[in-house]
Amino acid sequence: MAIKIRLARGGAKKRPYYRIVVADSRSARDGRFIEKIGTFNPLLPKENKERVQIKSERLNHWLDTGAEPSERVVRLMDLAGLEHKSKHIKRIKDNIARVTELKRAEVEAKRKAEEEARKAKEAEEKAAAEAAAKAEAEAKAAAEAEAAAAAAETPAEEAPKEGE
Repeated sequence: MAIKIRLARGGAKKRPYYRIVVADSRSARDGRFIEKIGTFNPLLPKENKERVQIKSERLNHWLDTGAEPSERVVRLMDLAGLEHKSKHIKRIKDNIARVTELKRAEVEAKRKAEEEARKAKEAEEKAAAEAAAKAEAEAKAAAEAEAAAAAAETPAEEAPKEGE
């Protein structure tokens, strides 16, 4: 019989409350359990000492007898400040650290991609603005040249003739 230390959900809809229980792995999540060893109330603030309550002597007893804690229970043990030298806990903590590092790397890669896209957009906008300024300057120069050519082609006013 495989024994697990896991959470059993209680509470009303949208108001969760969890019991930390020792149960046969084949039983339902909220079904039959061997012993209740603690509680977890996620609605309380993180700094509240009543958020996670675990009977450490019973937890250590079940870990020593070979019960395997769930990943969430290991995290709650860390929050409660409880330690145990179980191979299951070490494996789960290593897995948590690996997943956390992967998520951190994924977020960092996404941030870098967004930064590069932003820089590329800024460079594109700057190039477009420079091209528009250059085109405007060329149009202005062409207009001035046209005006100068038109001025050169128009005959100068004839000087008034003597006697008129």
